[in-house]
Amino acid sequence: MTQRQATPDTASINTGVRQQLPLDDLSDLADATRGLVARHEDLIIRDAQGQVVWDTTSWSFLDDADPTEVNPSLLRQSRLAAIHGLFKVTDRIHQVRGYDLSVMTVVDGDTGYIVIDPLISAEPAAAALQLVRDNLGDRPVVAVIYTHSHIDHYGGVRGVVTAEQLEAGEVRIIGPADFLHHAVSENVMAGNAMSRRGSYMYGSLLPRGMDGNVGAGLGQTISFGSVGLVPPLETVDTTGTQLVVDGVEIVFQDTPGAEAPSEFCFYFPQFKALCMSEIATHTLHNCYTLRGAEVRNALKWSKYLQEASELFADAEVLFASHHWPTWGNDRVHAFLASQRDLYRYIHDETLRLANHGYVMDEIAEMVELPRAVAGEFHNRGYYGSVNHDVKAQYQLYLGWFDGNPAHLHPLPPADSAPRWVEYMGGADAVLARARHDFGRGDYRWVAEVVNKVVFADPSNQEAKNLQADTLEQLGFQSESGPWRNFYLTGAQELRSGVFDLPSPRSASADTLRGMTLEMIFDYLSIRLNGPAADGVHLRFNLHFTDIDRRFVLEVTNGVIVHFADRRDDDADASIALRRMALDRILLGEVTVAVLESSGEVTVEGDSAALDRLLSLLDTFDFWFPIVTPRV
Repeated sequence: MTQRQATPDTASINTGVRQQLPLDDLSDLADATRGLVARHEDLIIRDAQGQVVWDTTSWSFLDDADPTEVNPSLLRQSRLAAIHGLFKVTDRIHQVRGYDLSVMTVVDGDTGYIVIDPLISAEPAAAALQLVRDNLGDRPVVAVIYTHSHIDHYGGVRGVVTAEQLEAGEVRIIGPADFLHHAVSENVMAGNAMSRRGSYMYGSLLPRGMDGNVGAGLGQTISFGSVGLVPPLETVDTTGTQLVVDGVEIVFQDTPGAEAPSEFCFYFPQFKALCMSEIATHTLHNCYTLRGAEVRNALKWSKYLQEASELFADAEVLFASHHWPTWGNDRVHAFLASQRDLYRYIHDETLRLANHGYVMDEIAEMVELPRAVAGEFHNRGYYGSVNHDVKAQYQLYLGWFDGNPAHLHPLPPADSAPRWVEYMGGADAVLARARHDFGRGDYRWVAEVVNKVVFADPSNQEAKNLQADTLEQLGFQSESGPWRNFYLTGAQELRSGVFDLPSPRSASADTLRGMTLEMIFDYLSIRLNGPAADGVHLRFNLHFTDIDRRFVLEVTNGVIVHFADRRDDDADASIALRRMALDRILLGEVTVAVLESSGEVTVEGDSAALDRLLSLLDTFDFWFPIVTPRV
């Protein structure tokens, strides 16, 4: 790929950032390297097929001289986040950092290790645990704690525990209330769309380099290993709950509805160590994540931070599931107070201005953080941004509609774009004006205008190239890692098209096994092609023989409705099967016909009705276009 360069306007903006911020402050570097026990200098982690799932050497370019193609503040954050190895947090608590997007924490229990957040995938988690065992002792994992329901905090669990340990009941799996429901809804119900957008957010398709992926702000990027899910065997839903795990006392704070819908923080009184999960990290976080997820409440977020400061007042060290710890009681409380005010200010200013009649996009341009808050590096927008967090709070309270009836029912982009271009004098006239504005550094406007030409005529490569050049400059200027990755991935796809690569599977085997039958039936209804099913009426009796559960499944009015503990004597077909058989069918590992022939599935009645139902279920194409229209 040709080396792309910053324009003079972008270079000037990034130079200005370098002059405005105290980038020579090395206090975070001291914390990020403190307590180093061991590291593998050239760590490359592979899966069983030899494919690379994590490569620390790919970030070595970050040590190069500062370029103009990276916002200097983001570059500083990426250099810190790329530091990898085993680090001592305090007595009996260590972290493995730089092995995935998230951080794995290991606590020495009386008889074994307590693992907190086993990364995204099994291979990095196993490598992290091996680093621990090589340097701290070969002890068994006796407990796993998931801090919350995002995949980077549970997906690698199979790398730290074995099926035999789980079957023997040798490992406690602890998570927050409603963990399984939210882990499934995020990774299955809208999983295909979220994963596709995630490929933009984490720069998965970008080459790593100063003109490409430099990191995601919260961590460098996501690993690509085997994702698993072992449902929690114990859940905590009340602040103040105390558990003793392998001789270690833990006091919990329930924090749902802030950074995640299911989340808790916790304190180790013996060690005066506070785990803040992901609600206090060294970045402004997302009140809305660009890959797509439920909007988060910044007011709740701020109140949880204040509550933690009061509940665990004697904490001497604070650590989280990303980034590096903060040591010292005064520093811990200052950090919590600063982040508390960060989220509270975004929430309150958004609503203050909304109540003056300003709308979402206006407010996002108006809100600037107080100097004392913005001046702290841990409040900078490396992962979230003030702009899109403000929009999230507006959406949380007022939704997508700004009250202007002209915006109530606009034409979709592919329909409106040709008419916009016609109104503006045609594609050639638009591109001529856009090139002029590009030369003036007016990139946000150019991106908006040229997008109309791209959607009016996706075959216009001249327009796509100009749009790519424009998005690239916006990416080079971005302090937020996800913003940079979105811009640069969009530019890459405009130039080269959508890559047809092996698709990640958001509904993994472990995830499906962890879903209740009710969840699976809801997911099947999402996959039902409503227009194709219009007028179709089918009813099935389902008997899951291994768990003795019965359901009636009905296709009606373009949806699938299920009824537990029912049987319909007039059903089109009655089907008996084991729960595992259903999982295998949904994973595409086997067909119903094969299972029928082996006797693992029996169908009484109209077997063609079942074929009819299966034919009405959509499969989702992962590589759908994002920066060009669907054609």
